[in-house]
Amino acid sequence: MNIHWRTWMLIGLGAAVLIAAIYFPILRRRVKREAKIQQESAEQARRELAQAIVQNSSDPVVKAKVFWASSEQEIELAPLNVDLALSSDPVLRSKQVLNTLLAGPVDSDLRTLPADAALLAFYLLPDGTGIADFSDALANSTPSGIISEQLAVDSIARTLEANVPQVKRLKILIHGQEVDTLAGHIDLTQLFIVNTKLAQSGALTTTLPIRTNVPAIPAGSNKPGTQQPKR
Repeated sequence: MNIHWRTWMLIGLGAAVLIAAIYFPILRRRVKREAKIQQESAEQARRELAQAIVQNSSDPVVKAKVFWASSEQEIELAPLNVDLALSSDPVLRSKQVLNTLLAGPVDSDLRTLPADAALLAFYLLPDGTGIADFSDALANSTPSGIISEQLAVDSIARTLEANVPQVKRLKILIHGQEVDTLAGHIDLTQLFIVNTKLAQSGALTTTLPIRTNVPAIPAGSNKPGTQQPKR
């Protein structure tokens, strides 16, 4: 009798293990999918909130091009058309598109900038040099690596190029200060080319007419050097 009972118990345990082996991956995929849907909903709400903050009802709505990571090529960017009410003022317009970029796409996997990063200020010098001052999270939360850092910088530069023609070059600051690198690789002491057409024609100079401490803008010493992001 004991042997018979043990046999049925082993059969039951075996069946339970088999059922678990079949349904556990399905359950795990379902939980992962639900979590992603919730995350995308949160990202959507964040993006809509950011857009509501930076938009002005009197500004005309246009299809802005915002560059996030490509869903097809992991190491490339892809533009996404977003309906935004954009100001004609280049400084405010730059803030609007960069805040939209920071808010992120609906698919959080395509984000190029950290979710906790924020744009603290944006300046535009008379020669077309844009100065974007980001919070510490841009440097602290960007994954360290040439590809991830390059995508982050390129997404900023390409988004500005597509929407704010007055910005020709880009200087990135972290909390009002110049830092050596973004997260260990991409050099942030240099300028990044934004208007690639002018750069190809040779119309852009390589002079950085600022000392990159926000209180000192625009006065300060000159510093040469540019870096052109990959397209």
